[in-house]
Amino acid sequence: MSRGFVKEGDQEEPVIIPQRAVLPDQVINYVTPQGYQALKEELDQLEHDFSHIVETNETERRRVQTLISGKIQLLKERLASARPIDLQEQPQGEVRFGARVSLYNAAIKSKQVFTITGVDEANVNEGKIAFTTPIAKALMGAKVGETVEFKLGNEVRLLRVDEIDYTYVKD
Repeated sequence: MSRGFVKEGDQEEPVIIPQRAVLPDQVINYVTPQGYQALKEELDQLEHDFSHIVETNETERRRVQTLISGKIQLLKERLASARPIDLQEQPQGEVRFGARVSLYNAAIKSKQVFTITGVDEANVNEGKIAFTTPIAKALMGAKVGETVEFKLGNEVRLLRVDEIDYTYVKD
């Protein structure tokens, strides 16, 4: 039947499935072991949620099923492309993926600490930044005591690496 003959109240709004964190094209999906485990736990929770939908309204039930199914599909794609990195195999004396970095930011005259993680693990409030961010890219390969230039717009900030740690795990 043509959509022109359907009552306005009978039309369902399309379900919008939220996208996962952006992983640029052609970039390997690196994750920490903890990040990989968190993705698997998220998948388990979504599959549980899907099998325990309690909506009695059929339209709303279909919407919830579509939303959860879409999230599961995106998560399975991300898990399939995930490449966990053993942090103990990283060069301990330089900034690489998974490093907890303590640095001094001369521009704001303060110490900053963050962990370089995968895109799905990144959470600025928890001090976790994605390896794809400009600051993480600027620091890659730096050693303790080195100062790197970080370009932020027209400004160049000097960042001194004070400590690198691969044993720190923050859930």
